[in-house]
Amino acid sequence: MNNKGYLQISFGWLFAIIVGAVIIFLAIYFVTKMINTENTIQSAKTSKEIGILLNPLETGFESATSTFIRLPEETRIYNECNNIGKFGTQGIQTKQKGIGKKWTEVATEVSFQNKYLFSEAYIQGKTFYIFSKPFEFPFKVADLMYITPASENYCFIKKDIPDNIENEISDLDQANLKLEGTCSEDNIKICFKDSNCDIYVNYNVGYVEKQNDKMYFETDALMYAAIFSDKLTYECQLKRLMQRIEQLSNLYIDKENLIALRCDSNLGDDLSILSSSASNLEDSNALNIVYNNAQDLEYQNRGNCRLW
Repeated sequence: MNNKGYLQISFGWLFAIIVGAVIIFLAIYFVTKMINTENTIQSAKTSKEIGILLNPLETGFESATSTFIRLPEETRIYNECNNIGKFGTQGIQTKQKGIGKKWTEVATEVSFQNKYLFSEAYIQGKTFYIFSKPFEFPFKVADLMYITPASENYCFIKKDIPDNIENEISDLDQANLKLEGTCSEDNIKICFKDSNCDIYVNYNVGYVEKQNDKMYFETDALMYAAIFSDKLTYECQLKRLMQRIEQLSNLYIDKENLIALRCDSNLGDDLSILSSSASNLEDSNALNIVYNNAQDLEYQNRGNCRLW
């Protein structure tokens, strides 16, 4: 009998231990799921908030303007560009370091049709600098936004840098954009003559070379876009800008038809050419063709009957 009681007590304790272990396991499992869900929700909110914080930069000012975003946790921002459809989409996804300093799952993408964000495929930090610059080709197309982490400093070497670029960097007064003389050895060096720098800008021909990739540009707005982007992001956003030019050109053709009775602008054919060349652009190698059409339009639009 004593042996039987002993076995019964042991079995009771064993059963209690098993049930307790199962309860603890389920509790940990559901708490972990809740934490992961909350982290994913928070990352999605962060993506949306970043998109909203970009709105004040779309001011319509002629000059560049700068600001910064400071996030409570270490964050990775993924720049997702899609050029499908009339305007394509600007997607923003984020990952954050949550409880236990582990990276959360990538949040659901937040998309915008009217934003053009230039950066590497993903950037990481708690503080990010953003500056924007209007892009005209020849009419106002959009405000381009360039985002960089505060931990990355860019040094513009003064030798052969165009005066307008030097003055603009100085006026921006953005902490991680420096002119030679205030730089350190670990800065990302941007040269306009020495091709041995991290980033080489051939301002006369119109291309930026980095990591063995060439990205062609026209206008300073696209030059900055190429400097701060990887090639895939740059080419995708450029295609989206061309899609917007196509649609705006068609709108200006409609506007010309509306004012034809009181004003003869004769820009319809040139606008059609611009629309066609923009829609057919495959990559930045042929950007100069679209640019030349835009320049012709700008010249033709200087009369008394201006469309923009």
